[in-house]
Formats: sequence, structure tokens, C-alpha cells
Amino acid sequence: MDALVIVDIQNDFLPGGALAVPEGDRVIPVINRIVGRFEVVVATQDWHPPEHCSFAANHPGAEVGQVIEVDGLEQILWPVHCVQNTPGAALAEGLDTSRVEKGFYKGTDPRIDSYSALYDNAHRRSTGLAEYLKGRGVTDLYLAGLATDYCVKFSALDAVADGFRTYVIIDACRAVELNVGDARRAVEEMRRAGVTVLDSNRLRPGR
Repeated sequence: MDALVIVDIQNDFLPGGALAVPEGDRVIPVINRIVGRFEVVVATQDWHPPEHCSFAANHPGAEVGQVIEVDGLEQILWPVHCVQNTPGAALAEGLDTSRVEKGFYKGTDPRIDSYSALYDNAHRRSTGLAEYLKGRGVTDLYLAGLATDYCVKFSALDAVADGFRTYVIIDACRAVELNVGDARRAVEEMRRAGVTVLDSNRLRPGR
């Protein structure tokens, strides 16, 4: 069985949002066009408490983009984004969620970030997504969403490590590109790990 995981299509990641991904809104029509092809559809959301360690504003004197250490882990500092129960954390209004059977929150622990849809950045805690999909009999996992070089990439790497046949629908993703070339490097890393990167027009009939 296959599943589509819609990654973080939230207002704060769209143009005009607190942490806007360039052309992030362009993935929505692609996802809406293909969502009906999948047997299982789930969605993830960044769901940060206001005191989250990834917010530069919570580290006096720090700047967005700076890398610090939190509890022994490297942490990139971001603008305040996707705070729990705020409009910025909500799924985009234009996204077709009629097929989404379950949502998964990540980044809820104030002391550790969670780029991956499956685990936090130290793999200390599962979001429950892998367990849910395995319980549904899912073997093939397709990822679409934001952003290619962070949450999509780390989700894909964790999915492969957990034994899923993993695919990234690349035209249904966009990248942050903090550094030029990050998107290309992310795709190369995913491919080396065994992820299949494909365009939505290469999905098999019924997908």
C-alpha cells in the first residue's frame, strides 16, 4: 500500500509568511492534482511552543541563520514561525485536505527541533507517523511539501532508514536555500540514500 505524506504546507511557509519558502505556494496545485491517487494521505505540521529553541528571538543577541548548540545538537536559528494555535501554523487554505485521514505534529518539544516528519532531530522521540503508516500496511511512502532541503529531506532519509520504499515528488516541493545549492545537494543526498526522486507526471496510473 502507498501513502502520500504532505509535509508542512502551512501559512508561515508560504509567501508573506514568517518563514516564507520561495514559491512555496506553487506546490499546492500539484498536490491537489495528485492527492486522489493515493490510498493513504496524511499531513504534518510544525507545531512549536512560543519558547521553542529554534527561534532566534529566544536567544538574546542571536540572529536568524546563526548556528548555535542546544543540548549538544547544532541548531539553526529561524524567525518565530508555526507557533501552536496561531494562523501561521494552520494548513494553507487552498490545500485540498479532504483526503487527509490523520495529521501529525512535530517540533512540539521546546528543547529540540524536528525537521523530519518521523522523528526529532536527535531521534529521541517518534512523531508516531512511522508507526501509524506501518499499522496501515503502508510500504511505499511518497513525500510532497516544504521544504526540499530541510523537512522533506530529513523525512525521506528517516523513511528509508525505517524500511519504506521512499519517493519524493520533486515538483511538489520547494527549497529554503539558505545557501545557494542546498536544494541540489539535498536531492543528491536523498538519492544516495536510496530515495527515488521523481516528477508528478511520472507517477504510475492510480498514483
